[in-house]
Amino acid sequence: MARKIKPMESKYLISSLELIEDVFTEWDSPEEGKTVRRLAEEIRIKKYYLPGLELVTVDENYGVIGYAMFSRFHIEGRYDNELLILTPVAVKTELQRQHISKEMLEYGFKKAKEMGFKAVIVEGDPKNYTSRGFVPSYRYNITAGPNIRLPAPECLMVKELESGALDKMSGFVDYSFYEALREG
Repeated sequence: MARKIKPMESKYLISSLELIEDVFTEWDSPEEGKTVRRLAEEIRIKKYYLPGLELVTVDENYGVIGYAMFSRFHIEGRYDNELLILTPVAVKTELQRQHISKEMLEYGFKKAKEMGFKAVIVEGDPKNYTSRGFVPSYRYNITAGPNIRLPAPECLMVKELESGALDKMSGFVDYSFYEALREG
């Protein structure tokens, strides 16, 4: 199957959201699918959105089979010109384990570095991200704030795009900027 990674185009806006919702519904629950879809929609309208780093992988029929969004992120109001958050990442369930997300992430890391970003943070299952160079964020004194409930501390991870960049960053991660992630 031929596939191509592309920055977001208007023709993929809705189908990418449908992919996100479907994948997270299958993986977790319909509520999680809706929450992650709302998060992607919200990031698109926030000041930290980077159109060139919202990526889709399309198949030979230009159907969206993969999705990854990198957007600017801050820790305690700092580093937003250096740090990105990777969320969400989704690959069509029946096509997972075929290196689609790997290829999108590597493409995204390269583009982000070219844009001058120095590090990426992600929350997720470590087995999905350590092979891409992510390490637990607590190694750099970057930890989940009091309103973030992680299954384990290792689920909050960081990756340097520039050697030594994380030595200069620290603090508590907080998602309250995103309405889709607020409880209640």
